[in-house]
Amino acid sequence: LLLEACPLTRGGNQYRFIHKSILEYCLARAVFEPRDEKNTKHQEPVPVLARRGSIYSVESFEDKDIREESVSCIPIEQAVLDSPLAWRFFVNEPSIIQFLAERVQQEPLFKEQLFAVIELSKVDDKARKAAANAITILVRAGVEFNTKDLRGIQIPGADLSGGQFDHAQLQGADLRNVNLRNIWLRQADLSNARMSGVQFGEWPYLKEDSEVQSCAFSPDARTLAMGLDDGTISVYETVGWVKIHTLHGHTREVTSVTYSPSGHQIASGSGDKTVRLWDAQTGTPGLTLSGHTDDINSVTYSPSGHQIASASHDTTVRLWDAETGASNFILRGHTRSVSTVTYSPSGHQIASGSEDATVRLWDAQTGVPGFILSRHTDIVRCVTYSPSGHQIASASYDRTVRLWDVQTGVPGLILKGHTRPVLTVTYSPSGQRIASGSKDATVRLWDAKTGIPSLILRGHIDSIYSVTFSPSGHQIASGSSDKTVRLWDVLIVPSSIILGSHTDSIHDVMYSPSGNQIASASEDGTVWLRNAQTGAPGPVLSGHTKSVFTITYSPNDLYIASAGWDMTVRLWDAQTGVPGPILSGHTGIITSVIYSPSGHQIASGGLDKTVRLWNAQTGTPGPILSGHTGFIWSITYSPSGYQIASGSADKTVRLWDAQSGTPGPTLRGHTDIVWSVTYSPSGHQIASGSTDETVRLWDAQTGASGPILSGHTDVVRCVIYSPSGHQIASGSYDGTVRLWDAQTGSSNLTLNCHTSKISGVKYSSSGRQIVSTSDDATVRIWDVDSGECLAAIEDIRGGIISIAWSATLNGIFFTTGSGNSVRVWKVIEEEGDFQVLLHWCSAHSGLSVSGTSIQNVQGLSRVNSRLLTQRGAVGVPIPPLSLRNASRKLTGMASVVSTLKVPERLSALREP
Repeated sequence: LLLEACPLTRGGNQYRFIHKSILEYCLARAVFEPRDEKNTKHQEPVPVLARRGSIYSVESFEDKDIREESVSCIPIEQAVLDSPLAWRFFVNEPSIIQFLAERVQQEPLFKEQLFAVIELSKVDDKARKAAANAITILVRAGVEFNTKDLRGIQIPGADLSGGQFDHAQLQGADLRNVNLRNIWLRQADLSNARMSGVQFGEWPYLKEDSEVQSCAFSPDARTLAMGLDDGTISVYETVGWVKIHTLHGHTREVTSVTYSPSGHQIASGSGDKTVRLWDAQTGTPGLTLSGHTDDINSVTYSPSGHQIASASHDTTVRLWDAETGASNFILRGHTRSVSTVTYSPSGHQIASGSEDATVRLWDAQTGVPGFILSRHTDIVRCVTYSPSGHQIASASYDRTVRLWDVQTGVPGLILKGHTRPVLTVTYSPSGQRIASGSKDATVRLWDAKTGIPSLILRGHIDSIYSVTFSPSGHQIASGSSDKTVRLWDVLIVPSSIILGSHTDSIHDVMYSPSGNQIASASEDGTVWLRNAQTGAPGPVLSGHTKSVFTITYSPNDLYIASAGWDMTVRLWDAQTGVPGPILSGHTGIITSVIYSPSGHQIASGGLDKTVRLWNAQTGTPGPILSGHTGFIWSITYSPSGYQIASGSADKTVRLWDAQSGTPGPTLRGHTDIVWSVTYSPSGHQIASGSTDETVRLWDAQTGASGPILSGHTDVVRCVIYSPSGHQIASGSYDGTVRLWDAQTGSSNLTLNCHTSKISGVKYSSSGRQIVSTSDDATVRIWDVDSGECLAAIEDIRGGIISIAWSATLNGIFFTTGSGNSVRVWKVIEEEGDFQVLLHWCSAHSGLSVSGTSIQNVQGLSRVNSRLLTQRGAVGVPIPPLSLRNASRKLTGMASVVSTLKVPERLSALREP
């Protein structure tokens, strides 16, 4: 067999594997290979030290189902310590890490051994490398370290990116040079840890008082300029990120800012219809270029620096002499506002993008038009050339980035993933990567050759208008309407992906009626099922061809219905994931799907303005409920199941007979879109919430209008009854949750700690608490009687889309869907004190250090210290030793040494 398929080649007396993957496979097998337990040698057990004094230290490395008192030690196979795990550093070898991570999921023994290696590192310096490898493997396998006792572990150089360490105890840990990108460290204790060289993958953000419309690095990367909505330009030096200039002159928002190729000049475009030039060193204003008759959207220099191009809402591109300010050409052809303009690297060509959904190419010297690139279906917001000049990337409101061949105009790859309009796109200096920013508040990185997505950078909480690489390509700056510029280190990347999670944003998350299972629906077109207690992944429901927008369980827990952008409803077995009937008939995106209380019927509604009824067992279509003249955003059954209510963009709520589909009363009164409709638990009343800032109550039988609940100052997005039916909660874009008496409509309480739009509100099963989610990246739990905020979970990035409560014998839990993560939280109440602990998480993207203690941390750089403090960490780290202080310390040591008597034999050695 070896002669026929030998994995080695020979060159002289040297043997090599025929492919690196074989070497990686063999190394991975050498680290762990299941063995006969009777013949396995074990090292002396490593004692597991009990940790007391905190509700967060009840768990150590043993599995949760093993009682602490029954476990006194964990054995480590000697083979593991003798394997490459202990003498080879695997952190930067993703194939090996991935293979071993899969072994962790398959072999409980291997998982226990890796835990024990980490424990051993607390008392044995020689176990550092093995421990760093071990914890990297476990994190990649999706193992969570929430509430774990990790005091004193030594894991220098490990990759913990994306790891879960909620409330973890890491006091005194050796974390030098550890990759902590996107780590979840909420409420963790890092006091006295060693953290020199740690990498978080991002830098402290720059906070402004106005929305950031544009940002640009100088060619030498020493400064960063940003155009602001208040008409000013801020300039920062990039060494200490200190603001050095504020440029005044524009009278409206600065929409575009750019440096000349020499770096000596800055050009800015504004809503005041002018382009202004500035001295980049002093900030002194220069020429003002006037001629456009409407807002200027984009400004750029030619590669030579001799010419400037500007794009305007007046449908033209103008070319200007950079020295004199003279207008050379006016490029006409677009039929709507020109959003963006850029030069090719050679300077011979110009590309412009417009609200007319096209990209146009022009000769930069003569202004003669070239190709018209017209595959986008909505506004083209940004256009950029690759550094080679062979390719163009365009970003559009159609939520895509398209690549084009410059020579032929032939369309290439389509980069899909953003969930809202794409506002900006740029190439890395090497041309190997593309970065895009969107209204979905994310920056996404793509492989420019294959179009494969690599990283999603989350942190902004509003639209991203500008993304730019530093000249080295090591850093990205992104400017947002959240009034910040965020800085990202794009060289620090995880060694491999964490196993078992959605690859895109979650739209809906739901508990099964029994509370034993959680289902999540995603932009990636899949539904994931998970064990509600452990988070263990179950079947992945694949079949939808586009985003899955909404999901629901049948009342008997046995089936799931999912629907979304592919205009179908799909039925699935909730235990096995086996697909059932596909319900086709809608001609628009489906926004809502629900089972009847009996489980015999399904209702679905969407953008085709109809509600459709289906047999839940066979998928046979029933009545089509037509009458709405606008998109349908909400449908619900009455508790009896005899009636259906639907809310629409046509400003009405319509009632229907659930069996026959016969229309009942039409509830008129709202003056704008109806987003949310719900029945009271008794079924006698209906509540609806609208863009008109009101909640309206209606008689469910007659449709008669009841009290109008006024008080919100913005869109009412969600409305829900308490379990008793005596109270109503409404969540609004004004950042408040209001509680109302369901009978009288009087306002009881206003819950107003959130700082941005409310995205969801849910009562606990007891009705004593409410959980609210917001675009401010927080979840808050409130006492219904007092309105007191009992607990807050901060810095949850990715947009919190969905929430659900569940009360089980194991406690009270609620789940949130945000970004591509499903998180389950356990609510603990002890003597009136509420604690919310992360129970499990399917994946994590975004740094979270809210409440993390960094007291007396050693080696933390000033930049990282500032970053952690910005993000909510507490405590004061030990300041790094500056060069001046180091010099003084060495001088002091030298003076002490000079006073010591030098032995004669050493003096002799100094003589010539």
